[in-house]
Amino acid sequence: MTGYTRSPRLLKAGLVVLAPGGGPLQRVISLQYNPDALTRSYQVQGVGGDGGGERAQPFRLKGPAVETIKLDAEIDAADPLEHPDRNPAAVSSGIAPQLALLESLVNPSVAELLAHDALASSGVLEIVPPEAPLVIFVWGAKRVVPVRVTDCSITEEAFDPALNPIRAKVSLGLHVLSTDDLGFTHKGGQIFINHLRTREALAAQGGGATLSALGLSSLP
Repeated sequence: MTGYTRSPRLLKAGLVVLAPGGGPLQRVISLQYNPDALTRSYQVQGVGGDGGGERAQPFRLKGPAVETIKLDAEIDAADPLEHPDRNPAAVSSGIAPQLALLESLVNPSVAELLAHDALASSGVLEIVPPEAPLVIFVWGAKRVVPVRVTDCSITEEAFDPALNPIRAKVSLGLHVLSTDDLGFTHKGGQIFINHLRTREALAAQGGGATLSALGLSSLP
């Protein structure tokens, strides 16, 4: 063995958390195992129709399609528990820290909750919630999009003697944030525009079929 390998480096999917407004990097959440499947759905933003008084205009789009992403990820403590001396957190808490990190994406911090309570107690009538951190979903270099975590479901499947979870399945629902949500000057809006540019470049590589492939010599 020379230690040299031609095997490609396996990239991990994950989430990048930036300070509100797209400020400094706060944390990177790397999924332990890449999900086997990724479900994406699009809701087209057309003009008119849908029961409204406006006549449908099928050739006009008023904005980017609303994209949602769903994925299932697995997390377990098998690998770190093979070397307990090097992974004291896994020994003491199993995978609870990793799960808590994902849960932090859908909960305000204790400091924010206490600050809201202090404002309410002082008589402030209208309390504007602070802007949440900007979350970026990364699935390789060609798919980097700003998202809001819309739902998070965790199924804990195995536990250690202290009832710490050591294996779990996590289902995440993500709403892709577009320029409609963030504007064009927001850091997230700029990332979304770059994402669309990447998709357009990929579409240009897709080529195209001919009418004969569809059994037609010309259109009626």
